[in-house]
Amino acid sequence: MSGTGLLGCLPEDHLTGHFLGRAMSPDGPCIISIREGRISDLTEIVSTMSGAIERCVFDGGRDLGPVQDGLPAGWHLLSPVDLQCIKACGVTFALSAIERVIEERARGDATKATEIRKQLEQRVGAGIRSVVPGSSQAADLKAALIEDGMWSQYLEVAIGPDAEVFSKAPVLSTVGHGAEIGIRSDSAWNNPEPEIVLIVDSRGNVLGATLGNDVNLRDFEGRSALLLSKAKDNTASCAIGPFIRLFDDTYTMDDVRNANVDLTIRGPDGFVLNGSNDMGQISRDPLDLVAQNLSEHHYPDGFVLFCGTLFAPTQDRNVPGSGFTHQIGDQVAISSDRLGCLENTVTTSRDAPPWEIGIAEFMRGLSARGLIDRI
Repeated sequence: MSGTGLLGCLPEDHLTGHFLGRAMSPDGPCIISIREGRISDLTEIVSTMSGAIERCVFDGGRDLGPVQDGLPAGWHLLSPVDLQCIKACGVTFALSAIERVIEERARGDATKATEIRKQLEQRVGAGIRSVVPGSSQAADLKAALIEDGMWSQYLEVAIGPDAEVFSKAPVLSTVGHGAEIGIRSDSAWNNPEPEIVLIVDSRGNVLGATLGNDVNLRDFEGRSALLLSKAKDNTASCAIGPFIRLFDDTYTMDDVRNANVDLTIRGPDGFVLNGSNDMGQISRDPLDLVAQNLSEHHYPDGFVLFCGTLFAPTQDRNVPGSGFTHQIGDQVAISSDRLGCLENTVTTSRDAPPWEIGIAEFMRGLSARGLIDRI
């Protein structure tokens, strides 16, 4: 990656922020820090990102030079997480709840979506946007929808007391900035999901945030919610990056709550789609999502949490009335002014580079480099 490319994925105020990332060097994956415009290699101090987060090892190491010079020759960015569990919350925005109900009622058939969307917006659009999940007003709306025969499992997690929480991807399987991102080759209705991803240590403390793409297969999940894992967890189907921005005086949880996450898709066919995820419209506070994810679990290496998205594309791409779906070669850019820009190119999970560095291979690599005691 060139220096221009590295500057291009950092936010404009990167000189005032503190960022952590991972990069592949000729020797193996490294932990890097960016602060005050300079890059440092922390790997000789801490050899995993989960370890850096757990022990708050954010400074020191070997100076790699100014950001404008880019990474050393032969290095490229990786996903900025490694041993953390990859968790996600879904249906955290009213609009996305309606779109999930549409998928369910259309049984994954995109051609039926337009009419169902119109009916649902007329019946529940205003109501679902005005209630607090788990409140007495939400319970009243639920009762009314059941009476009308319009209740859905998606509305349950949208306005009920319990959020949807699921495991998005295996440890070490995420891809980073500049990588190909995969959709199933047998999916005909799908879209990106631009989200903020929280970085949480084993004690439940949120230490920072980054960007993510929680690829969504609307046809699979629409046919049955029991296909969620098959729809969500596929090779290269989870992108995170470019860097973790650590919370400090210049960037806090309130910045997450008020963030806009913008999306641009540029297709090889000349198609362009722009969208935005306004975190100010989220139905559940991000810290509530963290608490619900913790629940009765424990994560000794910490976890990262996708917070969900407002974005649900309805713009027709090919056949009128069929909505949006990806094409191979789409360029997807997810950006936020305080977190930078995560860019990926769409391919199929079948054709994406295979995921080969699992936990055993990762540990063997650290051992060969004499870094196993620094995880």
